[in-house]
Amino acid sequence: MNAAPADQIRLLDVQALDTRLQQLAHKKKSLPEHAEIESLNKDLTQLRDLLVAATTEESDCAREQTKAEQDVDQVRQRAVRDQQRLDSGAVTSPKDLENLQKEIASLAKRQGDLEDVVLEVMERRESAQERVTELTGRVSSVQAKIDDATARRDAAFEELDGETATVGKEREVVAGSVPADLLKLYDKLREKEGGVGAAKLYQRRCEGCRLELNITEVNEVKAASPDTVVRCENCRRILVRTSESGL
Repeated sequence: MNAAPADQIRLLDVQALDTRLQQLAHKKKSLPEHAEIESLNKDLTQLRDLLVAATTEESDCAREQTKAEQDVDQVRQRAVRDQQRLDSGAVTSPKDLENLQKEIASLAKRQGDLEDVVLEVMERRESAQERVTELTGRVSSVQAKIDDATARRDAAFEELDGETATVGKEREVVAGSVPADLLKLYDKLREKEGGVGAAKLYQRRCEGCRLELNITEVNEVKAASPDTVVRCENCRRILVRTSESGL
C-alpha cells in the first residue's frame, strides 16, 4: 500500500487522539468512586437486612407485650371479682371461703408472674427499639455517603464525557483527511493490536512494540519509497517514518 508521507504522519495524529479516547474510557471505567459506591452498597444491604430483623423483633415484642398485658388484666379483673365476693359476705360456707381465699392468693401470684413477663418483654422491646433507631441512623449515614460518591462520580462522568466528545470530533476531522484505504488498514490493526494501529519509527525503534529494528530491517525501510506504507516486522503495525527515525 502507498500513501503520501504527510498522510502517514497524520495517521500518528489519529493514533494520538485514539489513544486519548482510550485513556478517557479507561479513566471513566476505573474511577475510584465505582469501588467506593460498590462497597457502600454492600454495607447498606447488610444494614438494611439488620434493620428489617430489628424492626421485626420490635413488632413481635409489641404483640407479645400486648398479649401479656391482656393476660395481666384478665387475672386482675378476676381477682377483683373474687375479692368483692369475699368482702360481700355472700359466701358463708367455710369450705367455700377457704377455696375463695386460696384462689385469690393464687391469682395474686399469677398476676405477679405475668407482670414480670410484661417487664421482661418491655425490656426486650426497648432494646429492639434502640437497635432500630441506631440502625436507621447508620442506614441514613451510609446512604448519604452513597449519594455523595454518586454525585462525585456523575460530575467526573460529565467532565470526561465532555472531553471525549471534543476529542471525538477532532478525531473525525483528522481522520477525514487520511485516505480511506490507509485509515481502514489502521483501524483494522488498531482493533487487533490493543488500540495501537500506527507507531512512529524513532531512533530505529518501533514505538508500538518498543523493539529496535535489526540492520536488515533498517536497510529495508531505508530502501522503501517514501510513499510506501511500511509495517513493523515484529508487531505488524504501520511504521511511520519521520525526521527522528534515525535512518
